[in-house]
Amino acid sequence: MTAHGIHHVTAIAGPARRSRDFYVDLLGLRMVKRTVNFDDPTTYHFYYGDEAGNPGTIITHFPWEHVAPGRLGNGETEETVLRVPEASLGYWMQRFLEKGITHETPKKRFGETVLSFKDPDGMRLALAALPGIEREAGWTGGGVPAEHAVRGIHGVSLLLDDDAATGAVLTDVLGFEQVGREDSLVRFRAPGTSIGGIVDIHAAPGFLPARMGGGSVHHVAFRAADDAEQAEMAEKLVRNHQIMVTEQKNRDYFRSVYFRAPGGTIFEIATDEPGFAVDEPAAELGTSLKLPRFLESRRAGIEAALPPLA
Repeated sequence: MTAHGIHHVTAIAGPARRSRDFYVDLLGLRMVKRTVNFDDPTTYHFYYGDEAGNPGTIITHFPWEHVAPGRLGNGETEETVLRVPEASLGYWMQRFLEKGITHETPKKRFGETVLSFKDPDGMRLALAALPGIEREAGWTGGGVPAEHAVRGIHGVSLLLDDDAATGAVLTDVLGFEQVGREDSLVRFRAPGTSIGGIVDIHAAPGFLPARMGGGSVHHVAFRAADDAEQAEMAEKLVRNHQIMVTEQKNRDYFRSVYFRAPGGTIFEIATDEPGFAVDEPAAELGTSLKLPRFLESRRAGIEAALPPLA
């Protein structure tokens, strides 16, 4: 059965070193890939995830040193939720206290305990404490003990005027099913997918529209097994929803098409193949700057322009 769900979440960040320090040193994620924004190679593109960079574990950042802060509003991803073992929530609350990270009081959402917090740029994050996932492998290279390590993305929450039209795209095209309602939240789940399998729509009509900037999620990418499945999904968007998609773009580690969902959010459909080990050994992921072929001739200038990470 084809695995659906979230492939990755891409956000806009501030200083590159601050992004790296928070996601690698504090959250304990692996720097899976260090490359550049293919459209603006003067800035990095960081990929954080699990040991192998599996789909559904990846948060990516475009870090601009002097980016203006974004404003949360309708048409944006409101929160990105990460998976941790149920017994680990106390560890994370103590870790946040020691590191000076402000967090909200844990609360229940669809029966799950959720701890919300923000990264240094204001990106809204949460930890969902889930039973049974302690048996999944946890990356320990970032200094977080294996038993408490993040196990990928749980899901995202979208802040929209209405849930119907975007919900129809999730169910008809992206492989999700509507599974519940709780207050103003509507939950969608990708069947058979434990990692990256949740999208909640927070229907809140009347909010100001979102303004992109530091801390904003730029887009959410959803999984397609390969080019053929991606093409089928794109064709269904046009045929059933009158939504146009971009031409396919080669991102080296996956191939992508983009579209704007009815609620205003930018969605991507990304292939699972070829993966992040295509240009460096799995044991060395994220340890050196990788450039697409069309930028290799400019490597010296690009490296000189990028901000230092040490």
